[in-house]
Amino acid sequence: MGLIANLIVYLHTQYNMDNTTSAQVFTLWAGSTNFLPLVGAYIADAYAGKFNTLFFSSIASFLGMGFVALGAGVPSLRPPSCSTHYESEYSDCIQATGFQLSILYVGLALFAIGSGGLRPCNISFGADQFDTSTEKGREQLESFFNWWYFLFTIALLLTLTVVVYIQTNVNWFLGFIIPTACFACSLTIFVLGRKAYIRSKPKGSVISDLVRVVIAANRKRHLDISKDSELSFYDPPLEDELDPRMSKLPHTNRFRFFDKAAIITDPSECGSDVKLVDNWKLCSVQQVEELKSVIGTLPIWLAGILCFLSMTQANSFGILQVIQTHKSIGKFNIPPAWMGLVPMIALSTWIFLYEKIYVPFRDTRNKRGSRLTVDQRILIGIVLSIVCMIVSGLVEERRRGEALKNGSFESPTRIWWLVPQFALSGLVEAFAAVAMMELLTSYWPNSMKTLGGAVFFLSLSICNYLNSLIIKIIELATGKNGKTPWLGGNDLNKNRLEYYYYTIAVLAGLNLLYFQFIARRFLYSEVLQNSSKVDPEDEERGNSNMLPLNEDEKVVG
Repeated sequence: MGLIANLIVYLHTQYNMDNTTSAQVFTLWAGSTNFLPLVGAYIADAYAGKFNTLFFSSIASFLGMGFVALGAGVPSLRPPSCSTHYESEYSDCIQATGFQLSILYVGLALFAIGSGGLRPCNISFGADQFDTSTEKGREQLESFFNWWYFLFTIALLLTLTVVVYIQTNVNWFLGFIIPTACFACSLTIFVLGRKAYIRSKPKGSVISDLVRVVIAANRKRHLDISKDSELSFYDPPLEDELDPRMSKLPHTNRFRFFDKAAIITDPSECGSDVKLVDNWKLCSVQQVEELKSVIGTLPIWLAGILCFLSMTQANSFGILQVIQTHKSIGKFNIPPAWMGLVPMIALSTWIFLYEKIYVPFRDTRNKRGSRLTVDQRILIGIVLSIVCMIVSGLVEERRRGEALKNGSFESPTRIWWLVPQFALSGLVEAFAAVAMMELLTSYWPNSMKTLGGAVFFLSLSICNYLNSLIIKIIELATGKNGKTPWLGGNDLNKNRLEYYYYTIAVLAGLNLLYFQFIARRFLYSEVLQNSSKVDPEDEERGNSNMLPLNEDEKVVG
């Protein structure tokens, strides 16, 4: 994170990239970093296991950090610094050569590959340590997600205040060596605990099982599933039924087309030996229900992608705003990347208040419904994303107006004016991102935790690519006929960034309508359908495919 938090400033100041280029490089790299977890999840589930994937991915990330640090430490591996970088036009600065960029991109590529294994396995490997067959285990797991985010954020607060200041005001090489050394220490600690972990053996990728269900159902698309009494479903016992972390999913009536994949059309195709069954023609009820779990969360997942659009602005254009804002307090100049601490402070503050004040207070008032449900938190996150973008646009209007009035590159507007938009970005993450992670890694079946972690980061990847596409479209569509472009160049004072923010706010508003009237109702419908089919023993055991709802919410649903 010592690299990620300050990367856009590094590209902007050390590689002489203009505002739009540095923002696009950052978003495209972030998108790739968030897409590769799908590959990492497949490798972990099918071949390597989560522990080994975490280990080798950490080594790749460590090497990536080393390459980036090398580029920062050797002057010949980056272009000459532009002495009047911020005030000058992009064409006045010497651009990086292909060889210089290759060193940078190799480091970023290795870091992305490492993140591809770390991100899906990190949280799911931690979740494996809890026994979700018990009420206590389920409560501990729910708190685990919040405390994971909380401690992760606290670590960033303690680290980035020092590292980012060193990178910006002392030396970039030293600023990258410090997190690289910390990474080596964390890898060492992780390996030292290898004998204490609960490690599940790789049993094949869930992704392959999902594809098999689709293909098998399509092969049997001619079957009439309305005659339930005449159909026989293939429902063998789980291989690890004695494992308390593995739960048998009950058959449901949602997405009934995929039930065709589990229908036995010929008794000879499902012998006593499960290993001899052709899974491309016949799938188990468990595999079918796993696919249904994925499809059932897609509407919420799509809403999360649009919600994250506002969250990603803080680390790109938000930092560029800071660069052109009055940052000094007396003789001390605040590093731009320090503003990245504001979302983390807002996030960790909310989680602490939620876990230590809100939940205990609600527990004393009533036994049920002490926690906000997943859809409630996502709804709050979407509303906050709209407010965040509107506030960002209003603040940018003030910042730009003051700069133009004084004819200066750096606006006299104080940096404190930017705090609300960064804090709101952190609250969007606290509500929407944490809830989305919980939905995908906790409420999916236990066998799909790794895939759930990968899909969470895939949503961030799609968000980054979508953001990059929007930037490109706005670049091409604005600035014609002598009008001021919304984006582009190396000086925000010559842009209308606030219009870009308002555009994201409009998209967030449409997302709110979609979530409230389509996705949210769909989620309630699916949960209620499942709950009607779960017997008391399954409920006591804790079906991981159900969302906990309050009694009044069930009535509304």
